[in-house]
This record gives sequence, C-alpha cells and structure tokens, in this order.
Amino acid sequence: MKFLGIDVGSSSVKVALLDGATGKALAQGFHPKSEMPMEAKEAGWAEQHPQMWWESLLAALSALKEQASLEDVSAIGISYQMHGLVAVDAQQQPVRPSIIWCDSRAVEIGESAFQAIGEETSLSQLLNSPGNFTASKLAWVKANEPELYSNIAKIMLPGDYIAMRLTGEISTTATGLSEGILWDFRDRTVSKDVMGHYAFDDALIPEIRPTIGEQCKILPEMAAELGINPNAIISYRAGDQPNNALSLNVLEPGEIATTAGTSAVVYGVANHNCYDTGQRVNTFLHVNDTNEQPRNGILLCVNGSGILYSWLKNLLGLGYEEMNNHAAEAPIGADGVSFYPFGNGAERVLVNKNPMASLWNINFNLHDDRHVIRAAKEGIVFAMNYGVEVFKEMKIPVEIMRAGYANLFQSPLFREAFVNTTGAPLELYETDGAVGAARAAGIGVGHWSTKEAFGGLEKIEVIEPQPELQTQYQEAYAHWKQGLDRILKF
Repeated sequence: MKFLGIDVGSSSVKVALLDGATGKALAQGFHPKSEMPMEAKEAGWAEQHPQMWWESLLAALSALKEQASLEDVSAIGISYQMHGLVAVDAQQQPVRPSIIWCDSRAVEIGESAFQAIGEETSLSQLLNSPGNFTASKLAWVKANEPELYSNIAKIMLPGDYIAMRLTGEISTTATGLSEGILWDFRDRTVSKDVMGHYAFDDALIPEIRPTIGEQCKILPEMAAELGINPNAIISYRAGDQPNNALSLNVLEPGEIATTAGTSAVVYGVANHNCYDTGQRVNTFLHVNDTNEQPRNGILLCVNGSGILYSWLKNLLGLGYEEMNNHAAEAPIGADGVSFYPFGNGAERVLVNKNPMASLWNINFNLHDDRHVIRAAKEGIVFAMNYGVEVFKEMKIPVEIMRAGYANLFQSPLFREAFVNTTGAPLELYETDGAVGAARAAGIGVGHWSTKEAFGGLEKIEVIEPQPELQTQYQEAYAHWKQGLDRILKF
C-alpha cells in the first residue's frame, strides 16, 4: 500500500510517494525546475492559470513514475497555496485565471466589508476581517467583471480544482472555506454575513467534505492515464500552511510550525476561538478540527521571503551557496544595513499596508553585496519576529518551533538568525508539504493513527539560541524595527 502526496505551490508542484509499511518516502519530485510564472497585469495583482498547475502536476507525476510505480496508491492527499480564487463554469472550465494568495486588489473591498458587517461580528464569528481573502477576491470579480461572474457555477480553492480534475467532483472543505473568510466559527457553517454582504448565491459554494477522511474517488479514465490504482480516493485536502504544520506534527496547542518558502510563515495551534484585534495575524480552522475538539490555526504570513532571495540571486548573478557564503562574511546587523522584504503585495502583518521592499542605510564606501545579502536574510527573520510578537500579545506560547529542512531553513545563517531573534529553539525535520499530504492521506483512510503516521518523521537537528548571539540579534532587530516605524509613517 502506498500514499501519494501532492503540494500545489505558486512556484512549483511537488509530489511524494510514501510506503504504507514503513512511512518512508519512496520517491519525490517537482515541476517545473524553474519557478512557475505569476502574471501581474497591474501593480499589486498576481494571477496564475489553473491549467498550468495541472500540467505541472502531470509532469511531476511522470517523473515520479520513473522512480516507483503508482499502481499500489490507495489514497491521495492534496496540499495547496491558500486563499486563491478558482471560478469554474457549468462545464468545470475556469472562467478566468486564478487570483492567487499574494494578489492585493481586494484590500479596499475587504475593509469596506469589515465595516459593513461590523467589527464585533467579524472578529467574534469570522475571527478575521474579510480582508484580502478569497471572498473579497470574488467580490472584485463581481464588481469589475460582471459578464465573467455571471458564468461562474462554482468557486473553489486551488486544491479543490486539482481534486476536481482527478475525480470529476466539485467539493471543498470547512478548512478551505475558513481560509476564504467564508466560515462562521460560532455557528460552524458557511457565513451568512459574508454571503449576504457580498450578495453571493449560496449555489456558488461546493459540497463540503471532511478535511481528513474519504472525500471523492478518482475517475477510472484518470486512474488509467496516470497509472494509479482505480480504487484510489482523495482522503485529505488542506492549505499549504495548515498542511506544513501537519507535516511537522504540529497539531496541538502550544506547538508552532514555521517555513520560509516564497512567503515566510509562523503557524500556531489553539483549542479555542481567538483573534488579533489588530488583524495582523489570521485564524483559520486547523486540519484536525472537530466539533468535539476544536483546533484553530493562527497564521502569520510575510509575503516576501524566498521570492526576495530569488530576486536578489537573479539581480546579483550568484548561486544560492555563493550567496550564503558571502552573507556569512558580513557581521550580525550587516553594519547598519536594513532590508525590508515587503515587495510582494499587501502585508497582513502590517494591517494590509503595502510599503514595498526597501533597502536602507547603504554607505558606498563601506557596504557591498555581502551586507546586502545578510541584511535580506535578517530582514526576513525580523519581519517574522515582528509577527511572533503578535502571537505573544495573544497569549499564544512560543516555546519551540519546528521547520522542514527546505528553502531558507537550509541555510545555517538563516537558522542562526531565526533562533537567536525569536529566542525559541528550532527543531529541524526531513519533510515537506508533499510528504505531509501523503501521511495525512494514510490517516484519512484509517491506515495509520495520527501517532503512527509520524513514527517515520526524521528529526535532523535541534538549534538552540546562544545568549551572546541573542544580544546581538536583538540589537539588530531593534534597529530594523525603528526603521520600519519610519517607513509605516510615510
């Protein structure tokens, strides 16, 4: 018995095949080798066509089959980039490209909805402002593209689209609806307030299936095309950040997951409805939420993380390893240089402000690429810590963090800056979103208990804060934060 995990990101589609007997990965792959493009027709926009995700998935699965057979796959788990709007017509064809997570066009629409629905209702029942999330993106389409809107039969999240292509069925999950700010946490149903304010037809919302558990069965013709067991089912579906937390066995209150891919995220778990009155972090249903045992995920997202580092790589013409080596030659604090990584859309942690990225305090006689690269890495960490401070305001304990050995967490310098700025030990694991989705698929069909599923999770290292470095990083962070205060006053 094998389990297939699919992780649909905005940069690539990753796949992993897990052995049901050992819990170990048999094969992994991704496509494309370079990053998938985002289209930005106007400043602050970001779109991708769902067909590109599908074609990338087919290519990734083709490469996976060169390593191992998919014939014994009994269940499939899907992870996906959060908050994206996919709208399809009655023939299950997208009516327009997906408006993805980092698109900023709906900020004002969401702020207006927050005022109209009311702050108390929004925060007590939605645990968020409608903000720049999926519901507000749909409202933008309704207001600006009425002909396209009239052709929409169903809306969904990116993972729902992949599930639809595999099974022919259109469905979603409560966790997905909570990502789109379409979920009422008090009444545990689709939000009447949001649907009513935007005058959305209830028929737009797909049938709700369990996040972990039997969702839908693969189409026979799709199974034949992909070489997958025709009895395989989809038994798990979740946004990439809740899924990253699951991948790291972060399922209970007090446990914290973090990642630094295209965006940087810190994600904590709570067993009660809680929210940030400043709307700098957001609350969604966690993957293991039930009526009997509520579990919410508190998410901090900094849009500009790996995308900043990739931009810098292309600008400087250096490889990642060379960049890491150069950065290590500059001192902590980069001799006063500060990088603010806010160049990838409106930032929730900055209350949906979009100050753009900026580089401060350059001295032509003192600084070079070493300082700029180090300041970029530290700037990402400092932006993450700016949100961690919100967690602490919300009384969410930050005692230990877990991350996969991927993206920026592969860098020793980044890890050093992270643990000594946040003050929390970091557990590093050999896992990723596709592997986590495959594990959850096994849980979803009852092959494993949750405890059994993570028996094969390999811990690589624990990095502890060092008092002498903590002092230096905290001083650098204070300097960075002063600069941010100036930027936000402009």
